[in-house]
Parts: sequence; C-alpha cells; structure tokens
Amino acid sequence: MKILIIGGNGTIGKKVTAYFQQKHNVIIGGRSSGDISIDISDSDSIKKALDQIGELDAIVNVSGEAKWDKFENLSEEDFYIGIRSKLMGQVNLVRIGKDYLTKGGSITLTTGILADDPVDMTTSAAMVNGGIHSFVKAVALELEGVRINSVSAGLVEDAFEKYKDYFPGHDPVSMNKVVNGYAKSVEGKINGQIIRVNA
Repeated sequence: MKILIIGGNGTIGKKVTAYFQQKHNVIIGGRSSGDISIDISDSDSIKKALDQIGELDAIVNVSGEAKWDKFENLSEEDFYIGIRSKLMGQVNLVRIGKDYLTKGGSITLTTGILADDPVDMTTSAAMVNGGIHSFVKAVALELEGVRINSVSAGLVEDAFEKYKDYFPGHDPVSMNKVVNGYAKSVEGKINGQIIRVNA
C-alpha cells in the first residue's frame, strides 16, 4: 500500500510510521518536516501536496492543534485555532483527499480521549474532538468506495511525562496499543468507527 502519514514525525506519528514502513510504501507529510510539505489548516496546501503525490491507498492524519487554557481565558480566536486546524483541517483532508484514494482506500483521522473524558483547560480541544467523532460517523454513510475511521487514544506513554499533570489519575496507554489502533483502521475493513484506545 501507498500511505501518506501527516504528522509522521510527531510523538505518535513516529511510532505509527515505523510500523507501516515495515510493509508499505510510506510518505511522511508535515508542516516543517517530512517527505512533503502539508498544512491541514490550509486547503490549498492539502491539494498541492496531494497533486504532487498522486494516487494513494490510505491517508493517515496524526496532526492538528487546539488551544489549551481556562474557558474564561479563551477568546473567540482561540477557539478558531482548533476549529481551523484539528476540526476543519481534518474535514478538508477528507473532502479533498477522497478523490486521490484508490477504490477501497481509507482515511484515518486522530482525535483523543478528551472527547469522552475531558480534563481541566481542554474545552476547545474536547469540542473539536467530539465534532470529528460525529463527522466520521456521518460522512461514512456517504463516502463511496472509501472507508473512514478515527483513532481516539488516551494519554500515550511517550507523552506521559509532559502531560501527566494535566491528567490526574490517568494511566498511560502503551504506544503498541495506539499503533494497533491505526493498523486496525488502515489494514482492516472497518468503516465509520471511533477506535478508542485506552490503558
């Protein structure tokens, strides 16, 4: 399979990329590193990158950002960071990317535990994650010949030290389990699923 992994050099992306590189042709996309430049918050960037790559069997997105802060501190513009990047960025990736996939190809998006189990200062991030969950379930009913799923992991072990103070009482999720979530989406046949990966 020919797979584009956006965010393939990130904390989760590195492990996901290493898994798929064992048996597939992997292209790494990113804003500042990788084989090809792509910024999901910019539709023109998505189209330009996909035009360069051509036909793909799978698109995996492990990128997207949202502002973390107390609700009372969040401005309208702060909310739009997550809306433009992690929410509409992933929606546009599906909207544009579907036309570059082979029949039976797949798109795998990334959300996270905050959609189901938010913690302090994550109002914006939880909102966009929940929006993508609903989007995946709905758009799967309409996409012809293309599968779509989202991987929603808990606090991953490779980011545990950095974020543990934000997630009191949360057990770290093994990177192996997280990678298996992406494998299930790309190499399996499921469609319209939120693949929840917890400790």
